[in-house]
Formats: sequence, structure tokens, C-alpha cells
Amino acid sequence: MDGLADMGGTDGWGAAMVPARDEPVFGEPWEGRAFALTLLTIGRVSGQNIDAFRHALERLDRRAYLDDGYYGRWLNAAELMLVDSAILAPGAVDARACEIRGEQVDEPAVPEPAKPDYSPTGPGSLREVPEPPRFAPGDRVRARNISPPGHTRLAGYVRGHVGTVEAVQPGHVLPDTNAHFQGENPQRVFTVRFDSRELWGAEAEPFGVTIELFDSYLEPAS
Repeated sequence: MDGLADMGGTDGWGAAMVPARDEPVFGEPWEGRAFALTLLTIGRVSGQNIDAFRHALERLDRRAYLDDGYYGRWLNAAELMLVDSAILAPGAVDARACEIRGEQVDEPAVPEPAKPDYSPTGPGSLREVPEPPRFAPGDRVRARNISPPGHTRLAGYVRGHVGTVEAVQPGHVLPDTNAHFQGENPQRVFTVRFDSRELWGAEAEPFGVTIELFDSYLEPAS
């Protein structure tokens, strides 16, 4: 889906910050706890998967995605996944926060869990794809100009643009279907290099951008 999370190649976000060499893994203790809670939520508690987590991130509104910071974003997505699986009722976290502040509120009833009927066919995301790859290094390809309604890893800034295949990667679970528990549908992945001027026009600073794209995201460049 097209949303705030697809920020690559867009303007208006200011300069990129260079991390300090001695930057800690977690800037505050709560960030480490948020990291652990989210990892626990993704699989064991919600019964979902990493692609569903990414889809939860892209469904957040601007406040939940930007204003609460990186690990705040993770917590907001984890809460959304728990609501999706009916582990939490909508509004349950806000109600509990109000109670902690001493406010008198009615907490929503605990729902009956409805985790997805989902089980991966193997560990990780690598899968065998028996068919030979459609493209080879050196082939010119076009990223399809599509706007899927659900989850996708096809970055908006490459859609409709032409690049060159640099490498053929192993098969991977297709996030577009896996996020919605519609099957793993493994596909080959291609490393494609795009010229910056192809993506952002003739006035762009000249450099190359490489991106990994699933087979169904690509078509031969005419």
C-alpha cells in the first residue's frame, strides 16, 4: 500500500543524520524493552510474521509513525498486530494508560483471540524456486508502475523506471501475500541498479541506486 512508510526518495524530511561512532544500541532503557516486546509480539503472542509487522508499520498514522520515534513506532505497530489478532481490544492500551494516571475509565472487554491460521513452511525467508530466473545480469528491466492495496516491498520511487539487473538472488517468501497469510509464494529476487537521473530527473546528482526487487515487481524494459 502507499503510505507514509514509503519515504524513500521523497523530499522534505531534512538532512540525514550521521550516527555517532559511540552511539549506543538503545538510547534509553525503554527502547530495549520495546524491541523485546515487539519481537515477542510478532510471532509468539500475535501468531503473525515479520511481513505482517511491516504492514502494521505502514498502516500507522503520521503521529504514530513519526512523533513517537523509532521504537515508539515499533510499539504502535505491535499494538496494532495484537488488536488484529484479538489479543487486545481496540482502545485497551489507552484505557490502561488512563487508569495508571489515576483517571476513572472503563476498560474494554477482553476479546476472544483470533490468531491467523498460519504456519511457515521453513525457517527464515529463503525458499527454493525450481523455475529458472526470468532475468540475468545485464538485462534491462522496468519496475512495474502499480499501487497495490495491501502490503508490498516495491518502493514507490522506482515504480515505472528502468534499471539494469546486477545479480540474481535466491528465492524468498513474497511479502505481498505472506503479510496477509495468503501463502508464501516464493519468488526469485533481483538486484537492480538504477541511475539517479532516471529516478529523479536530469538535474539529479549522478549516482547509482541498487535495490532488491521480487520477480513479480519487474517486467522487461521495451
